[in-house]
Amino acid sequence: MVLADAGCEVTLWGRRPELAEAINSRRVNPDYLPDVRLPDGILATTDPAEAADGAEFAAFVVPSQTFRANLTEWAPLFGPDTVLVSLMKGVELGTCKRMSEVISEVAGTGPERVAVLTGPNLAPEIAQRQPAAAVIACAEEEAARRLQSLCHTGYFRPYTSTDVVGCELGGAVKNVIGLGVGIADGMGLGDNSKATLLTRGLAETSRLGAAMGADPLTFSGLAGMGDLVATCSSPLSRNHTFGTNLGRGMSLEETIKATRQTAEGVKSCRSVLELARRHGVDMPITETVVDVVHGGKSPHVGLKELMSRSAKPERR
Repeated sequence: MVLADAGCEVTLWGRRPELAEAINSRRVNPDYLPDVRLPDGILATTDPAEAADGAEFAAFVVPSQTFRANLTEWAPLFGPDTVLVSLMKGVELGTCKRMSEVISEVAGTGPERVAVLTGPNLAPEIAQRQPAAAVIACAEEEAARRLQSLCHTGYFRPYTSTDVVGCELGGAVKNVIGLGVGIADGMGLGDNSKATLLTRGLAETSRLGAAMGADPLTFSGLAGMGDLVATCSSPLSRNHTFGTNLGRGMSLEETIKATRQTAEGVKSCRSVLELARRHGVDMPITETVVDVVHGGKSPHVGLKELMSRSAKPERR
């Protein structure tokens, strides 16, 4: 919608023929955004070859844990100059690879053709054309500037960056912290508790980023603090809502059944923790979220363990 509003021709790939038909004939996605009329510049198709044909940019928004399989099928369809853009905020299970790394590995392309778009971009608010900003990161700044010019509208303001690592880590780890803050909300904890989780969660993200060579300033910007605030404070956030249900006492299975769309942090929290361990980084909030979501630990026990950790200076 943003690209079409900026005057681009957009072809949207989808799995289900009935949704593609609804978008093409009625200009609406009845399952996810029934009250939003989509611009006429969008064509929907179930044929990935049709979507890829002649594309200057290809933006990927599938769940991160299925992306490798999807891209293996799609990669041969893109031209040699197509810039491949990740909007996914996850870390691959098993490999602990960021999505840009999966793109480079599967598509066999250099960093100049791989970009990341991230930031505080809750989809329903974007669809209502409420003002929002984002960051486009690419090792080749010119590619980032080209995409910036194509999606800059009166309500959507993109900035550029060359820190792909930091932007991706900010997007992936904020989902894990969003789960934690959601759990706190579900437990009935107040704003002091949530502010503590949010702030110390940002510290965890920054420590991991430093160990992986990210620019520390990235985490004080839209890809770091901005995205973290949106995820941890909004009922529109899937990860926050998922955590809230867990904090209220629902089981993992019950919460999954109650969630219509992918909450990336649920699976990625394990790969984020493994990534931290590989780099020797301490991430106690992330570890607690993994224990509660996947280890069956009571949120109350997890909270008690977090609060009883040994005292230390803040900047550690």
